[in-house]
Amino acid sequence: MRNEQGKIRVLIADDEKNFARVLKTELGREGYSTDVASHGRDALDKLKDQEFDVLILDLKMPKLGGMEVLKEVKKMALPPEVILLTGHGTIPTAVEAMKLGAYTYVTKPCKTAELNLLIRKAYEKQQILRENLYLKTRLGHEEPFPEIVTASPKIRQILKMLVRIAPTDSTVLITGESGTGKELVAKAVHQKSKRKDKPFLVINCGALQESILESELFGHEKGAFTGAHTAKAGLFEVADKGTLLLDEIGEISQTMQLKLLRVIETGKFFRVGSTRERQVDVRVLTATNRDLQELVKAGRFREDLFYRINVIPIHLPPLRERPEDVPVLTRYFLQLFAPLGKKTVSNEAMIFLTRYAWPGNVRELQHVMRRALILSPKDQVEAEDLPLDLQVDRASRGALASRGALATLGDVERQHILRVMEQAKGHRGQAAEILGIDPKTLYRKLLTYRIDIAEPRDRR
Repeated sequence: MRNEQGKIRVLIADDEKNFARVLKTELGREGYSTDVASHGRDALDKLKDQEFDVLILDLKMPKLGGMEVLKEVKKMALPPEVILLTGHGTIPTAVEAMKLGAYTYVTKPCKTAELNLLIRKAYEKQQILRENLYLKTRLGHEEPFPEIVTASPKIRQILKMLVRIAPTDSTVLITGESGTGKELVAKAVHQKSKRKDKPFLVINCGALQESILESELFGHEKGAFTGAHTAKAGLFEVADKGTLLLDEIGEISQTMQLKLLRVIETGKFFRVGSTRERQVDVRVLTATNRDLQELVKAGRFREDLFYRINVIPIHLPPLRERPEDVPVLTRYFLQLFAPLGKKTVSNEAMIFLTRYAWPGNVRELQHVMRRALILSPKDQVEAEDLPLDLQVDRASRGALASRGALATLGDVERQHILRVMEQAKGHRGQAAEILGIDPKTLYRKLLTYRIDIAEPRDRR
């Protein structure tokens, strides 16, 4: 992660103290995090102790010249991009240095605007090289779940757990906020299991009425109810020998909980309207954004079912607790949506993305990047191409600063939800879609933050 709230880190190596001091001040005004080395040896010592993105290197310095420093820098595992400072008499040497790996050179005296542009381009190149190195490292280690893109130690620990549990038939309960990737984790478990060549099916239990959910899960016979003109196999039958993910398991009724407990324990069930018992071999995975233990205490979720599905619990942390994943996921989505236009993300835009609280988690980030790629007129996504909601933290901090406080994540999230609700003119369904969260999750957050915006009566 960048230091000083995401600033590009620049080391200036120049023995002309006045020039280096002025350059440090000017670049600081441009928003960079800067440090100064007075000679070549000092520069190498600082590079060993700290990580820099760009090195501005004078060719002529005492103790160790620029060319010698460049050769040592290029031996580093993650070297900074090097911009050479040269006089007119040493331009041939600078050209030779570029052959050794320097990014470019500028002649003294240089304009701040010119140097600012070169630093940003050098930084972008360095980020691309680092990303390529990261991807090569993943491939070199034969990443077991390449479809899960992460740089988070928390998620990597989960992936290590998945390697052990995927080959088993144990039930897995995946918890986490909406948009954290619960279905992706479930699919990864299936793909690394002995059932990988069999069906992987998903059903959102919270989106269906009880009677419809029962028919979808267990199937029905012809004439079992009005509209049942033909017999239908349920998902448990279709997923035989495969895997079935029961998403939003915390939303089902007590009656359905009992029926699910029986089929999970025995593999046996009845179609709706049938007296013939059927037997299947299905691995059941479950997911929820609810606290099932609290539901058990409240008597709204069967304790025996909870312990049956909670054999192996996996909790996915929200994106705001793993900000190191934001740049990695951002670049992944840029590649995923490349058909919309191949673009990069500016450093300023990345700072906004990294600072944002992401109430809709990874799903919201995906929507934001797709929107930005469509709307951005340039080859680079700039801060102004992002939704205004991503800058709401500024307004929150400004408002709270007037009374001597800093904005909490709750303050930021409340302001963001309030803006989206106003944008959707009170339509909760539309607001939930914009946020990338389940309508029920939005409803709970509205209650939590005491946001009362009436829904419009005329929905035509």
